[in-house]
Amino acid sequence: MLPGEVSEADDGPRTRDLELGKLALYQLSYVRAAAIVPLRGGGHGRPRASLYPCLKPMKRVLSPLPLAVCVGVLALLALLAYGLAAAQPDRALDVKLAGGERVAAPSIALPRLDGRGQTSLAELKGQVVVLNYWASWCEPCRQESPLLERWHRRIGPRGGTVLGVDVLDVSDDAREFVKELGLSYPIVRDTDANTQGEFGVAAYPETILIDRAGRVVALVRGPVDDDFFRRQVMPLLEERV
Repeated sequence: MLPGEVSEADDGPRTRDLELGKLALYQLSYVRAAAIVPLRGGGHGRPRASLYPCLKPMKRVLSPLPLAVCVGVLALLALLAYGLAAAQPDRALDVKLAGGERVAAPSIALPRLDGRGQTSLAELKGQVVVLNYWASWCEPCRQESPLLERWHRRIGPRGGTVLGVDVLDVSDDAREFVKELGLSYPIVRDTDANTQGEFGVAAYPETILIDRAGRVVALVRGPVDDDFFRRQVMPLLEERV
């Protein structure tokens, strides 16, 4: 999918780097990774046996210990696959939007990153809201943020706003991110990512476009671009409640 294209998410391989204490977390930002070993003649094939000891040709007699290790690894992989399948994001909203329906946005209220009370979607009703889920550890978010700031300044006088939602982040890191990039649009904190399920958010950045009547109009699963603002946001500014 091209950046800014409004469509259902491609839930392919994703990676993330979030340092909370000593932990490194992966699979939550729109940075693609390839882990298949290419064949000599082109294309892709099976992983090399040298990289996966359990795939080496078996000899007549297998030692009980290596066999037990292989069985344990396979059981763990099966458990992981089941967990990933069970944790797939809800795409009901995507389906409704694809059918041309505008869906009432949930009533969420979150504390502001700057500590000045709360901001809710209800109080922003009457404005066009570009709701952007992001984190300071997300590299695509860092690349996207200057564009969001530029467009926030443009749409502000016409009754539009960008609203950032900082998720799964360290507040000090998020504030440093905002200061470094000179972001002026309002930002709220969702430390435990409790609200993202309302929109089917599964990775970062993701953006939800809400009209003046408080209805979700479009979703972008990945970074937005100038074309998104020109074709999706600007027309909404002409609408009246």
